[in-house]
Amino acid sequence: MSEQSSRPPSGGHQPPPPSMTDAADVGHHRVGPRPLERAPVDPALAAEFGRPEGISGAFTPNPPVASGTGHSPASSVTPPASLDGLSPEVLSEAFGRPGGGSGPSLQRPPGTTPFSADTASDPAFWGADGEHDPWRDPGTGAVLGPPAGEPVRQLLGTDEPPPRPGPLLSVPELLFGRRVKPMALASLAGVALLIGAAGGLAGWGIAQIGNPLTSSVTLSQVEPGVQRAPGSIAEVVKRVQRAVVQIEVHTGQTGGLGSGVVIDGAGYVLTNNHVVSAAAKDTAATLQVVFADGTKVSAKIVGRDPRTDLAVVKVAVANPTVAQLGRSSSLAVGDQVIAIGSPLGLASSVTSGIVSALDRPFQAAGEGGDPPSTYDAIQTDAAINHGNSGGALLDSTGALVGINSAIASPQDTGSIGIGFAIPIDFARRIAEGLIRDGQVHHADIGVNAKAVSSASTDGAQVQNVKQGGAGERAGIVEGDVIVKLGDRPIRNADELAVAVIEHGIGETVSVQVVREGRQMALQVTTQSD
Repeated sequence: MSEQSSRPPSGGHQPPPPSMTDAADVGHHRVGPRPLERAPVDPALAAEFGRPEGISGAFTPNPPVASGTGHSPASSVTPPASLDGLSPEVLSEAFGRPGGGSGPSLQRPPGTTPFSADTASDPAFWGADGEHDPWRDPGTGAVLGPPAGEPVRQLLGTDEPPPRPGPLLSVPELLFGRRVKPMALASLAGVALLIGAAGGLAGWGIAQIGNPLTSSVTLSQVEPGVQRAPGSIAEVVKRVQRAVVQIEVHTGQTGGLGSGVVIDGAGYVLTNNHVVSAAAKDTAATLQVVFADGTKVSAKIVGRDPRTDLAVVKVAVANPTVAQLGRSSSLAVGDQVIAIGSPLGLASSVTSGIVSALDRPFQAAGEGGDPPSTYDAIQTDAAINHGNSGGALLDSTGALVGINSAIASPQDTGSIGIGFAIPIDFARRIAEGLIRDGQVHHADIGVNAKAVSSASTDGAQVQNVKQGGAGERAGIVEGDVIVKLGDRPIRNADELAVAVIEHGIGETVSVQVVREGRQMALQVTTQSD
């Protein structure tokens, strides 16, 4: 560039002299330089940062200009002797101006014809509108080109907008809007029918061929995997379960539920007195018996015995399944027993256990004004709950050995493995009396007693003696402690009551008492209660 501007150290402004290029372009319109406004220069800063002495421009002076040109060709500059082993000729060729150093020293405006001999006479830089050229104005904002993927129409130079897809048609518009030709709809329906028919034929063909993974087979029958030996619980239950029934009592808005055992082919059912006592005292009550197969029939009370908590009812059925009566006297502690009944209304429920104790004196308070019930019970750990009352207690052969009657549990919450059943040897005698006469009577000695214990003996102490009773005639007085009745030791009042009713009416029994420290033997003849 041949233009040079001088800026004196004092900071004054001086317009640059016309350049050689200006002289060549006198006939053309040129845009003059914009005035520069500079602030005064501090002498101290000028002395510190000013140009060295003898330098008036921003750059060092150009090398001598070749004759006949206004430019400084790169070839006229003497390159250094060498640069990293490169020869001056190589550097001149790499960094010199094209065309052997001829041409203008400044870049031409973008978009103009490259410099050549034919364009040498053209204006060197700017045209008539160069003053408004954004490339010359440094305050012009940047202009971004079109984004990647610009539509082809812009690249081709056309302004026609691209075709837009038509609006989507709904089903009503398609069928009734008359926007599609009926022939087109018919063709579409025909194509759909053809496709459906082809799919159906293909499915039918595949079904005819058959899927090798799925086919019609018949599974072979297998033999039973469980062998139930005779005498097993399952075999016993299968034989006896239909002889155990459920007894329902309905009295107005309330009712009760219990169990019973068919003991005779005429339809006699043995159960507990407390199961049917409500029906016996309410003439409007209904009594029904439900068999294992769900058959429900009405029943009538034959007789009941509150003293032993036993009762017999009868149903009108043909050929019922009857339980075989066994012998409770043949039981031993540890023998396996099976309980069948309707605990909590669950008909024909089966539990099993063992005999926990025999001849367990048991006395329970009567219900609805009935006297206390007393009997020698079979204690078992087979689960017995409310609803089991009156049900069957079977031995390992399936014979009836007891009538489930009561349980012992804290606050009557349920079974804890202590259940009581009335021995069948005792229950048979009561049932026969009820079927024969509708009632039974028991032996009595006419005394009331309470349990006592001392360091030397336990027994039942007489509290009062019934006037004219069997005890008074035998010489028993208040304060006597009965320690034995017949062959049975007496340790409390319950054992005394049980021992008395197990004897027959009018039977003479030996009674041992302790009176004022002396033991005495008395003979008592029982009487009816």
